[in-house]
Amino acid sequence: MTVACLESLTFGLGHLVRAADALGERLTLLTRDRAYYAYELERLPPDALDVVVTDTFDVEGLTDLLRRTPRLRGLISSTDTWTLAGAELADRLGLPGLDPAVLRLTRDKAAVRNRLHDAGLTRGRALEANGAEPRDVLLKEVGLPAVLKDSAGTGSQNVWLVRDEAELDAALAEAPGRQLKGRLFAEPYFSGPVYSAETLTWAGRTRLLGVSSRLMSPEPYFREEITAFPVAFPEARRAVLERWLGDVLAAIGYTDRFAHVEFVLTTGGSEVVEVNPRIGGALVGEGMCRALGVNVYEAMIEAALGRRPRLMDADLPGGPAVAFVLGYPAAPGVFTGVAGLDRLAGMPGSPAWYPVRSVGDPVEHLADSRGYAGIVYAEAETAELATHHAVAAANAVRVLTEPFPGTGDAGG
Repeated sequence: MTVACLESLTFGLGHLVRAADALGERLTLLTRDRAYYAYELERLPPDALDVVVTDTFDVEGLTDLLRRTPRLRGLISSTDTWTLAGAELADRLGLPGLDPAVLRLTRDKAAVRNRLHDAGLTRGRALEANGAEPRDVLLKEVGLPAVLKDSAGTGSQNVWLVRDEAELDAALAEAPGRQLKGRLFAEPYFSGPVYSAETLTWAGRTRLLGVSSRLMSPEPYFREEITAFPVAFPEARRAVLERWLGDVLAAIGYTDRFAHVEFVLTTGGSEVVEVNPRIGGALVGEGMCRALGVNVYEAMIEAALGRRPRLMDADLPGGPAVAFVLGYPAAPGVFTGVAGLDRLAGMPGSPAWYPVRSVGDPVEHLADSRGYAGIVYAEAETAELATHHAVAAANAVRVLTEPFPGTGDAGG
């Protein structure tokens, strides 16, 4: 019996393989580039899963391939890039899955904002900013500060914070030169600390598994830098948050599976940043497994099979709190390695380096998450202490680059 995985997040494939094994299923990974999963595959036995290299953007070809896959029972699509392709494939093949229309909605940040506004779950509306609306309409309807961003963007790419009219004019002038995955729109900028709720929903009921902190770079950029899990919310406040998250997901018709809901705690209450129809990226899934004391990827397999995940009702044994720091170089260039890794063994929190890039890879963008080369992970008794451990370890590590041919000095 087979469960197919249409690409995957950078980390978590090993947990997914072990989850499939525990449930008596065989995992097949469909990928354009096997090398993308080198870190995970090197740590698994050679026969742990089936890896099929194919064009994962070719829905027609994938349909044919999956129809020929023996005893196919489920399909997992856990990345933003392949969400809609996965939804179409599951629908074509009659496999368990969410309504494709719901997943299309979640991939449209402007439509989600306005759906939540209509439901009374956000104070701000989204307004198209692609030239159809005059500048003065944006100022009147959205106000300042505001955010301009790609309706289908990922990784904090193509996001502009506009705090005054000069920044608005600059963003409107710059945006047409960018390659957007969706449409440019504007929404209010909600000030406050940013978090991610890690949730599991089944048959319309949502369980809050925990909250990840999201420490960001200074304005005006939205580069993710430090994450910790689980943030310690007082029980009453956590219960309110769980109910609100259930209302948010219900408003967009999200009835099943994991979600990674980014939100801001403002003086006026919680405000959604975006709803991601998947488990969290980077090391969020890894951290959940360790901190909750269970392999949460079993719930992903069970959901793909159309079965109520046992995680919806399970008592969680718990484990260490976790934190991780994304490792960015000081300057763009060609990635040449990481200095200081030998020091991690002598530091508290069992810190470890999780590589994302290979030597020789270009690092061109440092204002968003495209720029990090790896992740420093650590743990402790609380998320606060784990953060201290991870930051201390990350401070001992330097991501090194050398100039692109014909450019200036090397960075580190």
